[in-house]
Amino acid sequence: MAMTAHSELSAPGFVVIVLDDDLAVRNSLKFSLEIEGFTVRSYATGAELLGAGDPPPCGCIVVDQHMPGMSGLDLIDLLRSRHFSAPAILITGDPSPSVRDRARKAAVPIVEKPLLGNALLRQIRDAADKGRG
Repeated sequence: MAMTAHSELSAPGFVVIVLDDDLAVRNSLKFSLEIEGFTVRSYATGAELLGAGDPPPCGCIVVDQHMPGMSGLDLIDLLRSRHFSAPAILITGDPSPSVRDRARKAAVPIVEKPLLGNALLRQIRDAADKGRG
């Protein structure tokens, strides 16, 4: 996953929660985002995040759509029903029309896997900018 050099656009202290059941993806995202200056909390599944009690305060949450037990969009819906208002970003490979439609209705941007280029980083920085604004 390509990321740009550390810049003034990163948000010191901005916490990103990453959920992906693939350990390699989770670790890669954590490493890449920390290099960009973000604080990262990572979880393998929605159940792991929910089992830890209330989600930690964060600036945004990056969620894989295909996880065991609960899909990414189901988790986002559940979190929002619990008044968790941080912006969410869905990551998935080849999203179906129904997933695209559901994400659009929920105002959740999709970044497609493989996570090449800087699309995910742009979405996270957009969330950070909105949080500061």
